[in-house]
Amino acid sequence: MSQESKKTEFFVACAAPKNLQGELVKTAKAIASPGKGILAADESTGTIGKKFEGIGLENTEENRRAYREMLFTSSGIENYISGVILYEETLYQKTTDGTPFVEILKKKGIIPGIKVDLGLKEIPGTQGEFVTQGLTDLDVRCKKYVQAGAKFAKWRAVYKIGETTPSQLAIQLQAESLARYAAICQANGLVPIVEPEVMIDGTHTIDKCAYISEVVWAHVAKALNDNHVFLEGSLLKPNMVVPGSDSGIKATPHEIASYTVRSLQRTIPAAIPGIMFLSGGQTEEEASLNLSAMNALKAVRPWQLSFSYGRALQASAMKAWKGDKANVEAGQKAFLVRAKANSEAQLGKYGGSGDASSGAAESLFEKDYYY
Repeated sequence: MSQESKKTEFFVACAAPKNLQGELVKTAKAIASPGKGILAADESTGTIGKKFEGIGLENTEENRRAYREMLFTSSGIENYISGVILYEETLYQKTTDGTPFVEILKKKGIIPGIKVDLGLKEIPGTQGEFVTQGLTDLDVRCKKYVQAGAKFAKWRAVYKIGETTPSQLAIQLQAESLARYAAICQANGLVPIVEPEVMIDGTHTIDKCAYISEVVWAHVAKALNDNHVFLEGSLLKPNMVVPGSDSGIKATPHEIASYTVRSLQRTIPAAIPGIMFLSGGQTEEEASLNLSAMNALKAVRPWQLSFSYGRALQASAMKAWKGDKANVEAGQKAFLVRAKANSEAQLGKYGGSGDASSGAAESLFEKDYYY
């Protein structure tokens, strides 16, 4: 027998089964489509309750359902939004006429997703650092979410910049949990959105944010590789590189764009099809202008740079809606203004609203935004 005939196929370890890889790639690329991004509507019951307090609205299941219905049924949303991240409660809710939210989104060509992490727990022996919970039964929950119509998932890890934080322990634990989550999702047919958020809280400079972001993202990228995550069927949801909220420093959109893209170039594999930025407490206008500056930058960008915004897509809409049925149209109009702005930003064509009275320049920063 010849040496050639003895050769066997080389085994390539991959979290995503071969029969699922094509669909995972298709979903990831569809979410990261040019001119479109993600509406992050996955606020927990407690988090959205705090937002409802701001408009004097009681935090009931019906009010939460009515608010999400207002957003999801906005006419033309599909022109700007490719995917929506849902909270578990919302995944199973319906419109007033009995149509499941998942079906409403699918009819518009919008891909439903699901927040799968179970929140944060403090890491013993650290200075108030956290690790994300939810791996134990994640495989079981993924199967349930796929049956309900979800096509992608999201898991958030947070890192706070301080004199001694984030610690190496927190960086390693969070990178491993993000990678294990991603692998489990792919094994069950869900595209994982990996969210390592270096928070805006603090007095740090933009240079320190860039350094910490690169350390965090490099650890995440290695953990994804070590856990055999199928990069072509995944997405990243990082922070932008910005000065700390209490630094007293105001960076321009061009500076933020330059730092952020450079940090991504240094750490994130080109195989990942989309970088879907979180807004992280920026104003609605800042989040749009900074994203647009990145996409207008003359630099190598092997990924689609887009948005996965919660506060920066919803703040004006919630204020216009106010929990009143009579204001649904006003809420939808405000929502579509921001959706269109971020669609233009993804194409590098957003020039600003120029409307100081719109509320788009109001601060959305919340200290220690753990949800």
